[in-house]
Amino acid sequence: MSYYFAIIGTQDNPLFEYDFGTSKQGGDGQPRFSDQARHLNQFVVHSSLDIVEELQWTRGEMYLKVVDKFFNNYISCFATAGNVKFLLLHQPTNPAAGAGAAGAAGTPALASSARSSTSIGANPTSPQTEEAVRSFFAEVYDSYVKAVMNPFYRAGAEIGSPVFRARVAAAGRKYL
Repeated sequence: MSYYFAIIGTQDNPLFEYDFGTSKQGGDGQPRFSDQARHLNQFVVHSSLDIVEELQWTRGEMYLKVVDKFFNNYISCFATAGNVKFLLLHQPTNPAAGAGAAGAAGTPALASSARSSTSIGANPTSPQTEEAVRSFFAEVYDSYVKAVMNPFYRAGAEIGSPVFRARVAAAGRKYL
């Protein structure tokens, strides 16, 4: 499973971007986006902002869950009280590819897809995945608040702190 995380400011400007892969279930933490998808990630995330703004005013919550889907990419959102948006694009592993490769018996592919469906990344809308994403957002939000409270941080500027980047990476390894 590959992830692209972005923090979008109040003027729809990117404040932080980070892409990573899963560290769970034997993952190495490296993103597996194709070259074409890597270039589209920022566009896909920004295109979901209209839906996010619509949902954040109709729901009274900070964590908006999965707000948009673009082909095999799901976008989850966390909107802060200051109207800064945390967007996580996650591209699940494709269990359908294994099922299509099965022969007449079909049992090996069925067994492998059943095993992969229990992993966090197999179903982006499952309660386990939603809880993992929520925990990721909560930990990143805590780090974000600490980063913007720094007296040397200028409001609305990109977050270039290597400590913040390391904390986002650690939260990704821990929960996703």
